[in-house]
Amino acid sequence: MRFLTDFADQAVLLPLAFVVALVLAVTGWRRAAWAWALMVVVGFGSVLMLKLLVLCVPPLAAFDIRSPSGHTAGAAMVYGGLAALLPIAVRARLLIAVLVVLAVGVSRLVLGTHTPAEVILGGLLGMAALAAFCRLIGPAPTGLAVWRGLALAVLVGAAFHGHHLAAETSIRAAAYRLAVCVPDQARP
Repeated sequence: MRFLTDFADQAVLLPLAFVVALVLAVTGWRRAAWAWALMVVVGFGSVLMLKLLVLCVPPLAAFDIRSPSGHTAGAAMVYGGLAALLPIAVRARLLIAVLVVLAVGVSRLVLGTHTPAEVILGGLLGMAALAAFCRLIGPAPTGLAVWRGLALAVLVGAAFHGHHLAAETSIRAAAYRLAVCVPDQARP
C-alpha cells in the first residue's frame, strides 16, 4: 500500500503538475495550461486551507475529520487531469479518475493515515477541482503533439516516486509560526 500511496505524495505530484503545465504551454494548448495551473493552485490551496482550519478548531465529532486527505485530493486532480487530457472516450477518462481516487483513498485507509471521512473529503475536493478543469480546457487543438510531452511528465513523476514531503508537519509548524493557531488550541 505504501508503494501505491507514494504516487500521490506531494513530492511526486508537485513536480509532475509543473511539468504537465509546462508541456501544455509549450505545445500550444495554452487554455489547458492555464486551466491546469488554476486547478492545481486552487485545489491544493483549498486542501491547505481546510487542513489549517481543522488544525485550529476542535474536530467535528460526528465526522471525525482531523485533516482532509491531500493525497486523495492531489491524485484526483493530477492523475484525473492527465486522464482528462487523453484522446479517449469521456467515460474512460471518468473511470480512470474514479479508480485512481478509490485506489489512493483505500491505501490511505489501510495505512491508517486517514479516516473514511477525511478520504471522502479529500476525494470530493480533488474531484471538484478536476471537474472545473475539465470544463475549462475546451477541446484539444488539432495536430498537437501533447501526448509525447505528457509521457515525459509521467516519467518525471515516476522519477520522484518514493520521495516524501512532510506536508502535515510543515503545515502545522507554519500555522504555529504565523500564529494562525497556537499549540494549545491544536488537537494532539
